[in-house]
Amino acid sequence: MKEKENMEAKELSLEMVKTAAEAIDSKRGQEITVIDISGMSSLGDYFVIAHGKNARQVQTMADETEAKLAAQGHRPRHIEGYTNAGWILMDYGDIVVHIFSEDERRFYDLERIWKEGRFLTMEELGIESAGQGQD
Repeated sequence: MKEKENMEAKELSLEMVKTAAEAIDSKRGQEITVIDISGMSSLGDYFVIAHGKNARQVQTMADETEAKLAAQGHRPRHIEGYTNAGWILMDYGDIVVHIFSEDERRFYDLERIWKEGRFLTMEELGIESAGQGQD
């Protein structure tokens, strides 16, 4: 029974990841990255990481992510960094969304820190990207 509950929780987390990634993509988020950190950390199961070109875009991506997840009944446990918009962290428990300015993303380099995690592609998540903000 516990294994079934774990599978259902993992599927729910993946749906949340997909929703967050699609919301970020819809606001032209840059270099959307999803890392499966389950089994590596008690921080959650997945990180969704992206960046924007300016503070307003970073905030818009966070707003859209929060709205889309709220529409599915998910509320963040905590949001940090919204006002500054250099690094907005949105903690949903099993998933954590990190939306950065480009400079902050390069500085903190979460992809390097969590390189042992499993990196998921948009295709694996079933997302047809609108180009991930690549101009």
